[in-house]
Amino acid sequence: MFWNFVATVFAGLGAAGLALGIRAATRQKAPRWLIPVFAGIGMLSYLAYNEYTWHTVTQSRLPDGAVVVNEETQSVIWRPWSLIVPQVVRFTVLDTHSMKPDPTNPEVVSFYLYRFERTYTDSVKEQVYLLNCNSQELVPVGDDGKANTKGLRQLSDGDRLLGQVCS
Repeated sequence: MFWNFVATVFAGLGAAGLALGIRAATRQKAPRWLIPVFAGIGMLSYLAYNEYTWHTVTQSRLPDGAVVVNEETQSVIWRPWSLIVPQVVRFTVLDTHSMKPDPTNPEVVSFYLYRFERTYTDSVKEQVYLLNCNSQELVPVGDDGKANTKGLRQLSDGDRLLGQVCS
């Protein structure tokens, strides 16, 4: 968060420097209001760039065996650029190295899912799940090692998670 703030300030200063250069090249005939306008545009441009590249940068840092199975986009009014092109704010990653079939029922597979979320501070949550490949039922596993049937979800045929785990 701190380094994003520093980078935003420097982007604004760099853009203001461009406006100062324009004023110097025109022998101070360009309007003075150009400097704060360029600074604001520079800061907003960096913020938009940083938010749109978060997903690809975070994804590039994932280890081998990590597969993105879900992406969620969002458009909000206080980020006007997201109204034009919605940005990825959350995505879910399957750790393929953690997949283990149940010894008594090989159609049931346990695995870890990691949920990355872009907020003021980026967050990652991990959860163990059980997936029954026959019935396409996904169940989270609690800290006690027991399946939480209240969180049962039915996956559709085209779900990327189902395709990755049950193939």
